[in-house]
Amino acid sequence: MLRFILSFFGTIFSLVTTGLILLAVVIGGVLWMYSRDLPNHETLAQYQPPTISRVYSGEGKIIDEFARERRLYTPPTEIPDLVKFAFISAEDKNFYNHPGYDIRGMLAAAISAAQGGRLRGASTITQQVMKNFLLSSDRSAERKIKEIILASRLEQTLSKDEILGLYLNEIDLGARSFGVTAAAQTYFNKTLSELTPEEAAFLAIHPKAPYSYHPVKNYDAALTRRNFVLREMYENGYLTQEDYERARLTPILSVQNGDYEGFREQLPPRDYFTDEIRRQLSQNFGEEEFFEGGLSIRATIDPELQSVAARALEGRLETLDRERGVWRGTGKAIDPATIDAGTWQQALGETRVARDITLDGGWSVGVVDQIADQSMTVLVEDTGEVTVPREDIKWMRGGFSDNFERGDVVHIRRMTTGDNGDGDLIRWSLRQVPGVQGGFVAMDVNTGRVIAMQGGFSYQHSVFNRATQATRQPGSSFKPFVYAAALDSGFTPATIVVDAPIEINTPQGVWRPQNASRQFYGPTPLRTGIEQSRNLMTIRLAQEVGMDVVAGYAERFGVYDRMGQFLASSLGAEETTLYKMVSAYAMFANGGERVEPTLVDRVQDRFGRTVYKHDQRDCSECDVAALDPGVAPTIVSNRERVMDAITAYQLTSMMQGVVSRGTARGRIDLPVPVAGKTGTTNDGKDAWFVGFTSNIVAGCYIGFDTPRSMPGASGGGFCGPVFNEFMQEAVAKFGGGKFRVPPGGHFIKIDRFTGARLSDDASGANVVAEYFRDGEEPVFGLMFDGGFAMGADLPMFDAGEVESGERAVETTSGQTIKIPKKATFNSLSSGGLY
Repeated sequence: MLRFILSFFGTIFSLVTTGLILLAVVIGGVLWMYSRDLPNHETLAQYQPPTISRVYSGEGKIIDEFARERRLYTPPTEIPDLVKFAFISAEDKNFYNHPGYDIRGMLAAAISAAQGGRLRGASTITQQVMKNFLLSSDRSAERKIKEIILASRLEQTLSKDEILGLYLNEIDLGARSFGVTAAAQTYFNKTLSELTPEEAAFLAIHPKAPYSYHPVKNYDAALTRRNFVLREMYENGYLTQEDYERARLTPILSVQNGDYEGFREQLPPRDYFTDEIRRQLSQNFGEEEFFEGGLSIRATIDPELQSVAARALEGRLETLDRERGVWRGTGKAIDPATIDAGTWQQALGETRVARDITLDGGWSVGVVDQIADQSMTVLVEDTGEVTVPREDIKWMRGGFSDNFERGDVVHIRRMTTGDNGDGDLIRWSLRQVPGVQGGFVAMDVNTGRVIAMQGGFSYQHSVFNRATQATRQPGSSFKPFVYAAALDSGFTPATIVVDAPIEINTPQGVWRPQNASRQFYGPTPLRTGIEQSRNLMTIRLAQEVGMDVVAGYAERFGVYDRMGQFLASSLGAEETTLYKMVSAYAMFANGGERVEPTLVDRVQDRFGRTVYKHDQRDCSECDVAALDPGVAPTIVSNRERVMDAITAYQLTSMMQGVVSRGTARGRIDLPVPVAGKTGTTNDGKDAWFVGFTSNIVAGCYIGFDTPRSMPGASGGGFCGPVFNEFMQEAVAKFGGGKFRVPPGGHFIKIDRFTGARLSDDASGANVVAEYFRDGEEPVFGLMFDGGFAMGADLPMFDAGEVESGERAVETTSGQTIKIPKKATFNSLSSGGLY
């Protein structure tokens, strides 16, 4: 009997042993089979999560951020224990004790499923890390086995806190926020160290269902789940009973419910400046690095002057638009039934119109309600019902009923007794985004740092940047490059060029260019040619110098990549951008040294390493602890010289005349010397002004996006006021001075009407001191016509000319004499030095 019993138990033992061996073999085989070709878990030790790239102003304030996934990386050692304990309690309370997988948890899940409960994955935090980083999210036994294998391997490679850090930085926590740091900012606008227990618990409810616990839409479910996590934290010993009870009774407060100000609300609206940074750095670094690399970008923007630039351009565009007297509105409307139902605010909020306009204190959005003959009521966002009087629309053709219908969405602002919305209310005033658009750029002439840029009236209305992306004809604002080529080729500001009709045969027919005045002025000095923007003189000068030379200058200055060698191009017929023109003018202002324009001073990677720095100048004394009082560090420029310094000064002096007595006269009023050039294209389709002081260059362009005529357009009249308003503030902030006179030259007084040399003591409106190179004795009296000889006499007009055809001229001895009518053009030859 005993033998039988022993035999029985022996058999049972043998079967069990055999079964266990077979089970071990099967499990080993399964593990071996699934462990092949698994992803390399060791790469997680070098984990670099996609993180937000941020743009900072010079003062260190965040002005914009860019990311595909809103994630802010926080090292594991800097994540507070409270946050760690909340997630451990919610997701894996045995995290610090298991080897990467939780046998008890898996058995409990299996028993629950067998009893008819919901099938749970029972994944540990380590397994979730494997799923999120290296595996797919499909619910299958194969993935679960791979998860366990990789989890056990990872536990042997990284510490528990490192694994937890990966999890807390990667997990999707709803509201397009990834990782606990970004989520804390999104829901509470707090840092991790500022979170309370109930807020940490709220974050911990999201991993299982990131978009099922919205703090407003799913408040009750979120509160129940949060309190469950709080109870788990208490039972696990992470909270005292007092803290638990207080936290449990606290309602969910969040940014989404309006309890806290949102982080984005503290940032300025995205504008043309930061969007252009995105566009340029995405090209330089690649989109993946820009949107996921966690770059810290120090922008060159001056926030104060950026506001001035926006206000100046927006104000000018609105003025030009209202002068046309046409109401276009937003082109948007809502169903009038929503007004009757009282749901107009929601309908209006869902309507996409510009809400970033800050002109005159800011514009609001409203919807037209009641329309009468002498007034109209408008329901305004966050304000309610207001009345617009008939007086407000006297600038537009027609009355209220002619231009508006109930339900129309409109822009409206408070007109007040003070500036920018301050003071007492005068009336509510209707506004519209202008049809005419424009751009503005300002930069430092020595560094190329862009301090302000406005790419249109409103970024939210149109993201197209007219300062950097719109290619338009610069018109006469291109002429300085023709004159620069001539001055470097032996011409002087006093050189005489004939201003007379020209006929040029082209494949399209005979081209007969004209001056804007439709008049001809005969032999004229170069200075007067640029001051008065004479087209015919410019064409003759370009022909004399050679269009290949002119094109070379334009390309050297970066105005064009490849410029066509056509005479029409000398008048600015080829298209370029305002950004390129302003950076080219900066080289005139700084004495002829190359400037590379930039919107960014420096870019650092996620580790704080500088990966780009714009300023490459050498400052050998900048690392010295102290310098003598009144002594500044010596900065050595290593920039390439693109034009002779004397040529740059001669051209600058001539362009000062443009502002003081030329095509921009009366438009610019600054307390420091200023030079510039206007530009207006055929039929007034484009209006330009680019100008500079000794340290700041700025340019403005105005025109319709689809080019069409602007009645009365001129560069000085349209863009001059924008430049002047901006530069008034820029000069007040940065100052300015006389343009630096380079060595190697001397001044000679010249009659600016005739080009004749005058005595050193000559004075009068016709006298100008020109700068000539030492060692080059200027030759007076030579005349150039570019080879375009004329065969008929033409009426000529000139300053000082009287009805008899005589004109008064002051000689070198100071005597004033009258010269008879000019010689005929039959007696003039083409001539020329080259």
